[in-house]
Amino acid sequence: MEKENRIFDFGETAVPQAGNEEAVITYTLFDSEENFTDKDHPIMVLKASGMPHHITGMFLSPEKRSSFSGEKDGVAYNADILKLDSRFEDFYKWLGENHIPVKLSCRPTDGGFAVYRFRATNLRGEIRNDSDAFLQFAITRLLNSRPPVPSSENEDDDDDTDNDESMILSDLGGMSDFLACAGNVLPAGIRKWAKRNLSLARTGNISNEEKMHARRALSIMLNIKWQGDYFEAIDPVKARQILDEELYGMEKVKQRIIETIIQINRTHTLPAYGILLAGPAGVGKSQLAYAIARILKLPWSSLDMSSIRDAEALTGSPRVYANAKPGLIMEAYMKAGCSNIVFIINELDKADSTKNNSNPADALLTLLDNLGYTDNYIECMIPTGGVYPIATANDKSKISAPLLSRFAVLDIPDYTPEEKKEIFRRFSLPKTLSRMGMKSEEFTLDDEALDAIIEYCSFSTGCRALEQVAEHLAANALYRIETEGVKQVRFTAKEVRQLLGA
Repeated sequence: MEKENRIFDFGETAVPQAGNEEAVITYTLFDSEENFTDKDHPIMVLKASGMPHHITGMFLSPEKRSSFSGEKDGVAYNADILKLDSRFEDFYKWLGENHIPVKLSCRPTDGGFAVYRFRATNLRGEIRNDSDAFLQFAITRLLNSRPPVPSSENEDDDDDTDNDESMILSDLGGMSDFLACAGNVLPAGIRKWAKRNLSLARTGNISNEEKMHARRALSIMLNIKWQGDYFEAIDPVKARQILDEELYGMEKVKQRIIETIIQINRTHTLPAYGILLAGPAGVGKSQLAYAIARILKLPWSSLDMSSIRDAEALTGSPRVYANAKPGLIMEAYMKAGCSNIVFIINELDKADSTKNNSNPADALLTLLDNLGYTDNYIECMIPTGGVYPIATANDKSKISAPLLSRFAVLDIPDYTPEEKKEIFRRFSLPKTLSRMGMKSEEFTLDDEALDAIIEYCSFSTGCRALEQVAEHLAANALYRIETEGVKQVRFTAKEVRQLLGA
């Protein structure tokens, strides 16, 4: 059997002894939804007298007694656990069963000594960086297994440690430890699946290739934060500010998005339908999708349907193939690192069908139904309650009726000439000048010149032509400033037409 790289070397530890042979449970569980810890929001509370702030020791085996035995400056301390955050019960049992030395940060309170931080140490009380990185990874995942709340500043600056979000579980030993101490952060179905795949990766009755696939699938699933479908309220005023910063006009579209935000605030869940932004090229559909992700405070992942010709690219390939891999939908979870994401599906109307009638667009149906999604490589039902799909399309008539029915359609019209004038003045030109390092007073144009620009751009939709014109004119102005020594360039309508060839 392949040797596992264990994160904790259990052979170096000593087992604390307890007088009782039968298990004595001294604690009661309490529920918490906090995603941070301090003395007022502890992980556990110990019954102790004069416990020092930082103390190194071990928890007794949970089969004996739910207590902590520690030592500092030659003084021994023994304390029963009075209260324990229910999210951390498996974590505590894992520490006790494996006799892992830890350093506790604790403060006295009226109800006992509040323990709010654990560090992994050796028997001499020295921090073990490799083991502690895993411990902080597990604790962070447990703290985020409930809906997040605004975090609190930690008052213990001298013992501060960053939550190790960069750690990746990849070896079987580490994944086994994680399932043992923090597996309850996983949905029940995924936890059961993970244990089955862990057994499969360890068995000697399958090929190395099959073991490799099982191990890879495990690493993918355990490194994703599986969150619930509860969403905190969103400030509609701030949401509107974000929309106005990103896009000009579109009052009806913005109103519909704010209505969706208010719906989320009432139900604390995502709407049953995603959004399809349909309109001509260049009107800001993708930009609007990114703005919604920013409003929801969710990571986003995008998918370009115009480049996909086979449904398997989305659903993954079965593990029977040597080069099997997850599909693009599963990769979206992997890139985001969590299960609550905004999934941006660009150019949905360009999804194509192969000669085998394998329509990539139809592969999205199960994802959009919010009933769960199964990737052929992972072989597990993936919860989709925290996925908010936003699709874009130039021509919604090319989208199949079943797929179209999964979206609330927002039609985005092209901008009027007057709106394009404002966009050029307030967005396209200032952005271009800033990018080229020019001052606003170095570039001016009269009203007739602006009319000439809008006339030139009237044959194209959206704002891309406006940005290209701004780039062309600004580059010409910069050239004249640098070569002719002038301090300001003012364009007339005639000069604009000459430069643009209109």
